Order: sequence, then C-alpha cells, then structure tokens
Amino acid sequence: MKTYLKKNSTTVIIFIIIAVVFFIAAQGMETSQFVITILRGFSTGSVTFLVAAGFSLIFGLLNVLNLALGALYMIGAYIGWTVYVRPDTFIDVLTPLLIILSGFTLRDVWSFIITRFRLNRVKHKKWISWGLILMGLVLLTLIMARYPIAIWDLDNYPQSPITYSFMADQGMRLTPIEATFEEISPVIALLGLLIGSCLLAFGIANNKNSTSSNVKVNWKSFVLFAGLGLTAVLILIFNPQLTNFLLIISTNWLFVIAIMVAVLTGLGLGALLESTLIRPLYNRPIYQLMLTIGIATIGIEIVQAVWGRPEFVWPKPAIFRGTGEGCPATSLVDLWEYNCSTIFMLGGRVRVYDEIFIPIVGIFVLVLVWIILKRTRIGMVIRAGVQDSQMVEALGINVRRVFTQVFSLGVGLAAFGGALAAPSVGLSTTMGERLLLSALIALAIGGLGSYPGAALGSLLVGLTQQFLIRYGQIGIPIPFTDIVFKPSPPIVPASTVFLMVMILLILPCGLLGKKENS
Repeated sequence: MKTYLKKNSTTVIIFIIIAVVFFIAAQGMETSQFVITILRGFSTGSVTFLVAAGFSLIFGLLNVLNLALGALYMIGAYIGWTVYVRPDTFIDVLTPLLIILSGFTLRDVWSFIITRFRLNRVKHKKWISWGLILMGLVLLTLIMARYPIAIWDLDNYPQSPITYSFMADQGMRLTPIEATFEEISPVIALLGLLIGSCLLAFGIANNKNSTSSNVKVNWKSFVLFAGLGLTAVLILIFNPQLTNFLLIISTNWLFVIAIMVAVLTGLGLGALLESTLIRPLYNRPIYQLMLTIGIATIGIEIVQAVWGRPEFVWPKPAIFRGTGEGCPATSLVDLWEYNCSTIFMLGGRVRVYDEIFIPIVGIFVLVLVWIILKRTRIGMVIRAGVQDSQMVEALGINVRRVFTQVFSLGVGLAAFGGALAAPSVGLSTTMGERLLLSALIALAIGGLGSYPGAALGSLLVGLTQQFLIRYGQIGIPIPFTDIVFKPSPPIVPASTVFLMVMILLILPCGLLGKKENS
C-alpha cells in the first residue's frame, strides 16, 4: 500500500483535492438538493460513460479515435424510438433488411467460387468487382423505392414524428396506415432484394486482395442464409399480426425490445464500419479522424432526412409513469406497487427513470463489461491484443475478427446510451454532438484507453456539470459581500474543459492512464 501511494502520490493528491472541492460545494446545499444533485450527476455520468467506454475500448485496442460515436449514439436513440412509437415501421423494414443481410452470410461460398474459378486472378478484377457492386446497389435501390413501408410524413404535421410522440406520451396511439404491395409483387421484391444482396456481397468479396484457398463449402455454410431468408418470409406473411402484437403489448416490454433493437443496430453498424471503412486505414490516423467525422456528418443528414429536424420526446414506459394514487412514492414498496414516476428520498423528490434507473443500468454495464474483459477468453484475447497483436495472431487467433468485435461493442454501447438517454433528454439531431464533447473530456480526464478511467472521468464530468447547474439555480454567496453569483449555462460545459486542462497539466496521461514508455 505504501509503495502504491508513493508511486502514485500525484494522483492521490488530485483525488483528495477533487473530493475536498465537492465536499465544500455540498456545504452550500440542503440535504435534499445535495441528494438530487448527486443522483443527477450519476445519471449524466452513466450516459456519458456508455459513449466514453466505447471510445476507450476502440482506442485501447485499435488505436482508433472514433469521432462518429456521437452520431451513432443519436442513431441508436432514433432507432429505439421507431420501434417504441412506430412498431409497424420496424416490422415492415425487417423483411428487406434480413434479405439484404442474407447475401453476406454466404461469405465462404463466395470465397470458394472466387478461388475455384480463379476470379481473383482475372485481368481487370477491380473493374468487375466494382461493376457487380454497382449492379447490386442499383437493383437494391430500385426495389426499395417500390417496397411498401409504413412511415410517417414529415410534410404533414398530423402524421409527423412529433404528433406520434405526443399522442403516445398521452397514452394514445394513432392507428397507422398499413402499407401494401401495389407497385411491385412480393415475390419479385424478395427475389430482387436477394439477387441484389448476392451481387453486392460477391462483388465486395471479389474486391478483396486475397481469399483463402482452404475454404470448404458444406451444408453449414447455408444454415444462417436459410435461417435469415425463412425468418424474413415469415415476418412478411405474419406482418399484420406482429404489428398488432407490438401495438397492444405492455410499453414496458416494448421498451425492452426497443433497447435491444437499438443495441443490435449499433453492433451491426460497428461491424460494418470497421470491416469496410476503418480496416484499410489502421496506419493512417489522420484519415481515420477525417473518415469518422465524415461518417458523423452523413449520419446526421440521414437522420434529418428520415425523422426530420424538430425535436420530439420518447415517452417513458408505464413502469416509470405512475402519477395517480400513492404517488409520489415514499418507499420502495409504494414505488413497485404504483409504478410512480417520482419518489421522496431524504426530503427530495427524485425522478425514478432519470436519477435511479439510468445510474443502476450504468453501473450494471460497467460491471458486465469489466467481467467480460477480465474473466472471459475474449477479454483475455483483447488484453493480449492490446499488448502485442502480432504474437496473438501467431497463436492462431484471428485478431482482425477480435478488432471487429471490439469496434462493434464500442458502437453498441454508444447506441445503447442513446436509446437509454432519449426518454430523459428527448430526441434531436444535435444530441450526439452535445454528448461527444463530454465523452471526449471524460476520456481525457480518466486516461485514453483506460476502461476504469472512462468510468471515473464520466462520473467527474457528470457531477461537475450537475453541481454547477444546481448552483446556477440557488447561487453562490461571495464572502464578505452581498453578491450572489449564479453560474450561467455556458459555464457548465466550460467547467468540464477547465477540469480536464488542470488534470492534464499535472497528469498528461489522465488520472488512470498508463504512462507511455519512451
């Protein structure tokens, strides 16, 4: 213990100073105000942590600073909202999405064909590959333009996302207009999507520099393909029944489904981005930054085109909306019985979803990912890959696949954070940009590449912001004067930047960051 304190004396002193500052700040508050401020700090820190953790995992293993995480956090929120408020749109999209994905599950088949017929050695291979990719994209575009998907109308306010959100928030759902096949038949649509998917997947596979010569094709190579295709057809056949089921089930279960879909979307987008765009740029950090910034910009434009620019709400599930008899709750028993949206704690009225549920989920994710990193084989491979990826690959482990999994996990955490925060803060096309800065600051404070550092930095950022917001309401008495200083809103983000600068001036690697060996 003495050795640790001596070796990390500077860090320990900074921790003590930070603790003393928060202790002094707490003296100017009532007990109820202090409790609410702490809980809100934990809530803000939990959401920030989910994005900062994604940054930390990706940067720690891949040495890639993914500046698109803010936009992916936003996309997770909008995807979750769609499942929760417009499940008919979600069900309609599932069939074409699964058909398009099915072509990419035949990776071994495409590699076998390319190797068997030596297509990778054909003259003008690149031109042929890009031609197949272009044909696939054109065919998919033509089919999807005619495929019936029930969706809102941005130009018609009564049918806009704002109206659907408002009605759902009032406990009522607008009856959506069912989309039917009129411009194209279902059989032609499915076949066209399948052919377009196969052309696109085959072109991408042929465009790679090399393919394995030991690829074997058997029935197992078609299992996932058949499973996705069969699932897509069943969803199409039972589309009305599935839509009605999601419209009538409890909003609690629908909320869980929405969160799961948002996370799966994040995982899928992460795997797609890493395998197609990030992987060729591992040795070009400047290009990585430019690419991820471009991805973020494109993501924002897509969201604006599909969901519109105005802000709207994500209604909370029923378990967090109780306002009738027995509310606000005064005990955990009342909270469970009446599903109250608020509860009295130490004289303060606390919002259950914002100040209790979100921090609990944040702690759960922190522990879960920590266990995965420390107690599982994939975690061991990840930690070994950080130290020496070439040695890990020499042991027969597919390091590239591990890289894809880690990148996918980082994006999945960000999408999860967006879906989790949306019922609290609402949805807007700027929500990702706002959180991106906080996550980067938290990562810098805690230490780049340090998972515990991401958690600690996020907590400090959340507490700092919430204490200043609270003092912006009650004011700070200036000693020996009658002046009461109330921090203005712009000071809130500036305070976290100031905290980061002060810590980095003393500890350039952050509070828990490892010093680089020169």
